[in-house]
Amino acid sequence: MELADLVRVHGVPESALDAEVAERLGANQAPAPWQCLARSVLWFGRGGAAAGRAVAPSVGRGGKALGVVGGMVQYLDTPVGSYGEVFGAAGIRHGRRVVGSVPFMAVDSETSLVGGRTNWSLPKTLATFEGAPETGKTMTAQGREWHVQVTARALGPAVPMPTLSTALAQQWPDGSVGLSSMRAWGRVRPALVTVEIDAPPTLSGWLRSGRHVGAVFESMEFTLGQPQKEA
Repeated sequence: MELADLVRVHGVPESALDAEVAERLGANQAPAPWQCLARSVLWFGRGGAAAGRAVAPSVGRGGKALGVVGGMVQYLDTPVGSYGEVFGAAGIRHGRRVVGSVPFMAVDSETSLVGGRTNWSLPKTLATFEGAPETGKTMTAQGREWHVQVTARALGPAVPMPTLSTALAQQWPDGSVGLSSMRAWGRVRPALVTVEIDAPPTLSGWLRSGRHVGAVFESMEFTLGQPQKEA
């Protein structure tokens, strides 16, 4: 993917890639697929029109989102090393299937940023992180014009999570849609997650503050495959 296309990856304004950052980025160091080891806090929210509008038009096609998933992630082992991440994803109908699509994502690794945008057209931008995604602790992400803070309280012991398979759908700069297969497994605890988001409505209008049902993943592994372009 050329530099001009890296900047044009679709996302909400809070995921925009600053031109100064884009100019200093190197080449993609880790083509798809990726296999990653992480720990994380995820939370679940309602969908609706605002989340549907956040999704790229070639994916969402103007429809309402079925639901929203937010996440704070601490990657321990990936093809580009360890890093922090915050994201907001929407579940949406795409043709005859339900897919996940990511309009917002931020990391503290430039190599991850390049890999995410180049391999999957994920709208990664840069942020700084503090804390850890663990029960009873707070993790924060700070971007240029937004702030996300997450605190989780686990409600039970960790149990093995059966392998979950899903599809990631992202719009590419040329308007096409790429579908990638994702498989995840790990050990998870149900949790209540308190989320505080200070951001414009383009983010806070669908990735919402409040107390949410969620989960603490004490360990999580996943694979994300090479995208297949739709005809």
